Amino acid sequence: MKTVSALFVLLMLSGTAMAAKDCEELKSEIATKLDAKGVQNYQLEIVEPADVADRQQVGSCGGGTKRIVYTRGVAKSVAE
Repeated sequence: MKTVSALFVLLMLSGTAMAAKDCEELKSEIATKLDAKGVQNYQLEIVEPADVADRQQVGSCGGGTKRIVYTRGVAKSVAE
């Protein structure tokens, strides 16, 4: 039983660590993967959870306080 409890705690901590990832770092990683697949004309934005609306959410960061959304058909800005 102690082993199961310890495993559960470790899983919870690892999930929290992933959600706590820096937003800009995660956005950059997602952009790199999209670029490697040849995806063009898209935009990634870091938004509040309430602002996701009908856009596709592709990531969560900032300890779960922010979302990264993908919008297709929009040219990437130079700053990205």
